[in-house]
Amino acid sequence: MTADDDNDFPALVREALAAARDLRFPASREEAGGQGPSCSLPDAGRILAMLAAGCHDGRIGETGTGTGVGTAWMASAMPDSATLVTVEVDDARAQAAAKVFRGDSRVRVVHGDAQLVLADHAPYDLLFVDGGWNEGDATIDLLRIGGRVVFDDVTPLAKLPVDSPWRTNDPKRDFFFGNPRLVSVEVVLPDLANSLLVGTRTA
Repeated sequence: MTADDDNDFPALVREALAAARDLRFPASREEAGGQGPSCSLPDAGRILAMLAAGCHDGRIGETGTGTGVGTAWMASAMPDSATLVTVEVDDARAQAAAKVFRGDSRVRVVHGDAQLVLADHAPYDLLFVDGGWNEGDATIDLLRIGGRVVFDDVTPLAKLPVDSPWRTNDPKRDFFFGNPRLVSVEVVLPDLANSLLVGTRTA
């Protein structure tokens, strides 16, 4: 990502990216060296924005705020009647994100453990799991019937080495495609190196 690439991003996204740079928070998995959290990619953000735009009178949740890049994509597109709760375990990142959204009363940034906090605000119409994932049905229980859950930072199968154990034993894909309570799809981003998993709760 170059300095000019974000010129057409929503203002909140640009502010969250600036906060990430100030904290030296990685802009991508590649920048993070595959280790630890990073910002949501722009194409992932656009998909999140599209999903958030449909949450009229709805509630959106997010685990792993970072400095609020994914949050900003959703907040920039969601209806005025929607609310968003995002939880970040790291205090410095939570403070940076809270500053980004200080003028938006629809968004609440919480410093804490998402597994302990998000249930207090459930059920959600859209849940972006960007950290602190609970592999069991507890994640699905946070959704309304018809609500959607999204994971990013997934490597498409076509990009995995032929001997990669993730081809046959991937907890994230098993969660989405092996649970009868979800109807799911994998969305490969235009870079062909990253994908999102999206599921809709049916039961």
